[in-house]
Amino acid sequence: MVALAGCRLPDNCDKQIFRYNESAGITSLDPAYAKDQSLIWGCTQLYNGLVRLDEQLQPQPCIACDWIVSPDGKLYTFHLRRDVFFHKSPLFGTSDSTRNVVAADFVYSFNRILDPAIASPGRWIFADVEGFEAIDDTTLAIRLKQPFSPFLSLLGMAYCSVVPHEVADHYGPDFRQHPCGTGPFFMQMWKENVKLVMRRNEHYFERDSLGHPLPYLDAVAVTFVVDKQTNFLEFIKGNLDFLNSLDASYKDELLTRTGQLRERYADRINMERAPFLNTEYLGFRMESPVAPLNDRRIRQAINCGFDREKMMKYLRNGIGTPGNGGIVPQGLPGFEQPAEYGYRYDPARAARLLAEAGHPHGKGLPPITLSTTSNYLDLCKYIQQQLGLLGINVKIDVAPPVALREQVAQGKSGWFRRSWIADYPDPENYLMLFYSPNRCPEGSNYTRYSSRTYDRLYTKAKATNDPAARAVLYRQMDSLLMVEAPIVILYYDQILHFTHKNVHGLRSNAMNALDLRYVTIDKRD
Repeated sequence: MVALAGCRLPDNCDKQIFRYNESAGITSLDPAYAKDQSLIWGCTQLYNGLVRLDEQLQPQPCIACDWIVSPDGKLYTFHLRRDVFFHKSPLFGTSDSTRNVVAADFVYSFNRILDPAIASPGRWIFADVEGFEAIDDTTLAIRLKQPFSPFLSLLGMAYCSVVPHEVADHYGPDFRQHPCGTGPFFMQMWKENVKLVMRRNEHYFERDSLGHPLPYLDAVAVTFVVDKQTNFLEFIKGNLDFLNSLDASYKDELLTRTGQLRERYADRINMERAPFLNTEYLGFRMESPVAPLNDRRIRQAINCGFDREKMMKYLRNGIGTPGNGGIVPQGLPGFEQPAEYGYRYDPARAARLLAEAGHPHGKGLPPITLSTTSNYLDLCKYIQQQLGLLGINVKIDVAPPVALREQVAQGKSGWFRRSWIADYPDPENYLMLFYSPNRCPEGSNYTRYSSRTYDRLYTKAKATNDPAARAVLYRQMDSLLMVEAPIVILYYDQILHFTHKNVHGLRSNAMNALDLRYVTIDKRD
């Protein structure tokens, strides 16, 4: 581990090398498959798209220097920079060759995402696109079948990165191991499950506000140690510059019960804490084989039958916000303030609801099985204990993550734990989970919730360009969900980034982006 994470590259001990560990591993550096955070972080360093989401989650120019949206919201016309070049590759002519990016490259890249042979999990992004057209080398037109106001945010996803046809076509499936983009870094070496090294792109097109070229770093080194306790110890020893999030194996060592950094680390570690667009919840399968779960009153009783504040304090060290609102987390447009609907701990109300449903003190209520993974077992046991005080007998079924996802998709679990991390920063990305045409197993409506009123509001909101009017519709849909209670909101997550005091300029946002363009590292002792 020391050999992999220590100094690092031959003859480069005076260089600025940002080191982090990715426990989840990286399976591909092809942006067409950038579905998970580990893959997105890797692709973010190697590629660019038309736009980039800033720290406030607003689309900003990237390869596109500006754009025009037609009055009907269906035609997007982008004007591209002329100074963007792909990383060097012999497939452009010689070993030191490159070429500039043109509009046709985006047409190729987007059609590649739609190609069934590629089987990209990002195909859904362009489901409502009528076509792409390179009007000339610096002008790209995208026409939608119907207006969709979050479309610019979609284009900020890693899936929408531009790739060169010469390299992608040459390598085919092996492009995952031979990435070629336009990003601030290029891949120098990748030994899978061991180490990834990305070097500074000397010809990168972006500059800082003073005109200095980006990025500042000389290289990025990523290791892939699976054990999170080992990851933590390597960070504490100074062999890693960055630690993302919090694991149960070391949360009490690093943080107090109230979520503050412990004093023994405060003089050498910085902690950044910010909202994360991730809602953790329990979902009910509607029309469940467990008859009582089909009664809205039982679902509502469960919702107000446990104390989320205590759960967050004692099981999460205060990291996150209790889920007392709807599915849409605070921080998205129209949701700057906490929701006026949802559930708080109210055992008296829960008891009344159980009695109204014909099960006073849980009498006659059969055991209800909650399916989860081992990472969330402590939360589920807490809920089990609290609901047990009301007479609700909860049994817990622990399954591997892959098995649980399959059970939920096939409708074999009546009550299950899930989370939703935003793909793009718009409430629609959460609310589409309950649109009836999106029902599993084909879509992501895992609860199989169906409501004509909800579907009508959803369809209307998607076609509405006015942000204020759309926000009103979003609130109505979120409120309706909480009344019907196909889900139990647990909490809204938070980002925790830990760095050493000599690391500066790390940027992120509520999507947990890893922006290394502005990072500098003071000389290590």
